Amino acid sequence: MPLPQSLDRFTTLVEIIALLRSPEGCPWDRKQTHESLRKNLLEEAYEVLEAMDEADMDKLSEEFGDLLLQIVLHSQIAKDNGEFTVDDVIRKINEKLIYRHPHVFGDTKVRDAEEVTVNWEELKKNKRRKEASVLDGVPASMPALAYSQAVQGRVARIGFDWQEDSGVLEKMAEEIDEFKAAGSQQQKEEEFGDILFTLANFARRQGIDLESALRKSNRRFYKRFSAMEEFCRQRGLDFSKLSFDEQNELWEEAKQSLGE
Repeated sequence: MPLPQSLDRFTTLVEIIALLRSPEGCPWDRKQTHESLRKNLLEEAYEVLEAMDEADMDKLSEEFGDLLLQIVLHSQIAKDNGEFTVDDVIRKINEKLIYRHPHVFGDTKVRDAEEVTVNWEELKKNKRRKEASVLDGVPASMPALAYSQAVQGRVARIGFDWQEDSGVLEKMAEEIDEFKAAGSQQQKEEEFGDILFTLANFARRQGIDLESALRKSNRRFYKRFSAMEEFCRQRGLDFSKLSFDEQNELWEEAKQSLGE
């Protein structure tokens, strides 16, 4: 069959996915369901975040394409099932953007980004069921640290927040003391969870994305430890047989070699 033209158009992607899902298309694509693609969708989202962390714009544009593929593929599956179409997806987000930006598309006046956020929460509240919680829209399937920051951000926007950072730090010290006093393993787990929850709140107040910060720390650790392993290979050393002080010396050497 002829190759698609105009490869820089969104409609071309929609047409390609429709073809792949057709009887003349690809057996793998035809077999997919919303459920079978859950893992793929999550992996593609994390690959986008990794490209952002690396500040690799060429990779980022490619990963955004992979993520967009997932959205269009899910939309085509839904169309095949008679559920919704990609046009419905686009229309709904356009409607939401217009509704939530009355200061751009209407007569509402705002002073700054903070007031926009307050208005945003009020507009979302107007759309919720009366019995719905302000936290209902936060997906429970989010990574735990990101979920903590999301729910604490939600309640902070309606006034449930510490007045000063010092209050959060005092709460952190309190939670650490409770962890130290915990008697059972279950109590320790609960108190440690409270420490992480409070830490997530403090990071939020500092404008730090805790998931992103931890991913970057993980990557730094991976690079440093890999460098330590390479030093050992070059020198014929068995890392596991080195003393703790010798391992720490290698750690510092790895940091210097990586310019960190």
